[in-house]
Amino acid sequence: MAQRGNLMTFRPDIKVVDATIRDGGLVNDFYFSDEFVKNLYRTNVKAGVDYMEFGYRADKEMFDIDSFGKWKFSSDEDIRSITGDNNTSLKIAIMADVGRCNYKEDIHERSESPVDLIRVATYVNTMPAALDMIEDAHKKGYETTCNIMAISNAKESDISAALEMLGSSPADGIYIVDSYGSIFPEQIRKIAEQYMEAADKSGKFIGIHAHNNQQLAFANTIESCAQGVSYLDATMSGMGRGAGNCPMELLLGFLKNPQYKLFPVIQFIENYVVPLKETGMEWGFDIPYLLTGHLNQHPRAAIAAMKEGRKDYSGFYKEIVDKD
Repeated sequence: MAQRGNLMTFRPDIKVVDATIRDGGLVNDFYFSDEFVKNLYRTNVKAGVDYMEFGYRADKEMFDIDSFGKWKFSSDEDIRSITGDNNTSLKIAIMADVGRCNYKEDIHERSESPVDLIRVATYVNTMPAALDMIEDAHKKGYETTCNIMAISNAKESDISAALEMLGSSPADGIYIVDSYGSIFPEQIRKIAEQYMEAADKSGKFIGIHAHNNQQLAFANTIESCAQGVSYLDATMSGMGRGAGNCPMELLLGFLKNPQYKLFPVIQFIENYVVPLKETGMEWGFDIPYLLTGHLNQHPRAAIAAMKEGRKDYSGFYKEIVDKD
């Protein structure tokens, strides 16, 4: 497949999605202050970001509301308290996990909600349930995507079957998700080609959500973009689970569309993200995350090692190799 666009031009089909609250919420159990979220919202508007993902719409009967901040549940009322009527070009997104969202009751009609986009997260083996959620959200009037997680652990035949199922669904877009941060640019190129071929047949767009275990989230994002992927996830200062995500400041510095403004992002990082890190909150590349990414494993063991302050990297490596 020929490369789409070059470093001197911009593609109008590209959309930037800020996932700081949702993926970053996995770092601090979604306990963001209203000041942080309001200023992030204003920053995204100023920076020309296309979508802001406010968090999960998790089922309150499954998750203890006293153990998480409100963006684990991202109610319409809480979002509206930040955005008001959102009379801006920025669109609002939330994520709904298969099996963890009471979507029939908790996702209301689009006409009653500030949310524009429902991002349904699923593994390949729960695709039928994901399709039901997509159908429900579509009928309620939302834009929809299906984010297929942990594709580095999925069989190519299963991914092909999932893409075919999604091709005949009402989903507007399909996401490549490198959940373990284990994929290299050469691999993401081939994966993007597979997804783009399916998208071209069904008239859908393709997005990417990358993790930074091997410091390749940005590289994989722009490599997939060159292959035609158009919805690009990023977070402020790469804030996200474990090793984090593609940094917004890198992505906006790369994209040539004059719609995107880097300076507001730099200001936000200085004024809000740096103080967050100074409280002791940690995310980003470190050896334990590198090792789980290298072994194509879920980062939970690395997250635990980081919380324990472990520096015995060789011992940690031997432990997770034995589990592999």
